[in-house]
Amino acid sequence: MPDDRMSETEFQDLYERLREDGGGNGERGALRHLTADRVVAAAGECRLGQTVTMAAPLADSAADNPEPGSRHMKHLPAEASAVEGLSFAEDHLTLNIHGDADSHIDALCHVSYRDSLYGGAEPASVTSQGADSLSIEDIRNGVAGRGVLLDIPRFRGTNWLEPGDFVTEDDLAGAAQAQGVAVGPGDLLFVRVGHRSRRAELGPWEVAESRAGLHPHAVEYLADLQIAALGCDSNSDTAPSLVDGVAFPVHVLAINALGLYLLDYLQFEDLRAACEWAGRWSFLTVIAPLRLPRATGSPVNPIAML
Repeated sequence: MPDDRMSETEFQDLYERLREDGGGNGERGALRHLTADRVVAAAGECRLGQTVTMAAPLADSAADNPEPGSRHMKHLPAEASAVEGLSFAEDHLTLNIHGDADSHIDALCHVSYRDSLYGGAEPASVTSQGADSLSIEDIRNGVAGRGVLLDIPRFRGTNWLEPGDFVTEDDLAGAAQAQGVAVGPGDLLFVRVGHRSRRAELGPWEVAESRAGLHPHAVEYLADLQIAALGCDSNSDTAPSLVDGVAFPVHVLAINALGLYLLDYLQFEDLRAACEWAGRWSFLTVIAPLRLPRATGSPVNPIAML
């Protein structure tokens, strides 16, 4: 397993460079790279009419999910109803948006670093009532664009990256070359580390303590490519942290410095198989968060259309 730790000083230098590039670009953040003409061009990526989910089913209680969501039936169709002649099946859902198991998208108000949110917004703008700015409501109209899946275990010739391992700039560039796909401005990039495959085969583990993710330097590479959003089947951050004194460095760089929306704990097994069958790794993608005013994120079911 590689070892490429960063000092807090090195990280701070990187943070300042990226913040200068991505900070203060309004509520859209890195979505500014996803221009209208790029959305129109992305529609051409749907050639087969096949749709594929990138979300995982709601997870049960496990080592990586101590606060599981819950769904219970409120009413059964066999039960009496106040409406004569018919009855309804009804259920109720409760969900912890920012966990280590369920698929979700982070709003730009999600990460405060050194007493600042993205673009210099005050952390106090998020109260017990929710976020006054930078909430998930800012993308209530959804995000549509060209999606690209980079399969890092496929590139390395393995089933998954072991917890604690990390994705480098060379991994991203090498996977793109091996898959015959280019990543460019405005793309919605999805990086597979094999987290879901490992969980399915070996069972859940304490993900908060040990997981595969991206190296912070890889974020600088992605910033240079001007991607619009980043999704992972882990949460993009390696654990333990690769930066002395800084937890979740990728979240800090992506959300707080660049204004890059992150999608955490997706699943790419269905999409990987579809891409292999189609012989290409780019597709039209639609990301539609729930309408949750003032929320710091949302459950999400991104759809790839090949």
